[in-house]
Amino acid sequence: MMTEEKEIICIGCPIGCKVIGIFNAQKLIDIKGYQCERGREYAIKEFTNPVRVLSTTVRIEGAMVALLPVKTTAPIPKEMLFRCMKFLAQVVVYAPVKMGDVIVKDILGTGVDVVATRTLERMERKI
Repeated sequence: MMTEEKEIICIGCPIGCKVIGIFNAQKLIDIKGYQCERGREYAIKEFTNPVRVLSTTVRIEGAMVALLPVKTTAPIPKEMLFRCMKFLAQVVVYAPVKMGDVIVKDILGTGVDVVATRTLERMERKI
């Protein structure tokens, strides 16, 4: 049977080990190169189910700036990042918005909400 190796740099601690995952038919069968248990756990998760917190911006109307910073409340599957970014590029919110307000509930069925990471007051236009 053909095996394949993939390498990552562990971020579980400050050492930054090069960890190698050994795969057979795309199934993780062994890992090597980690120096601590946190590294082993990180590598298993990263090789089998990589997730990331998404931080980005959405458009906002009626505020002093045009973009509102947002983030997911929990990590989402890495393969969904670009789909979520594309979805959020279409979102427009209206001021006022408070930090922590839910901007998108359960983004693309992940079970994870997207929240504002900044408070923006409504700006009255002077004519």
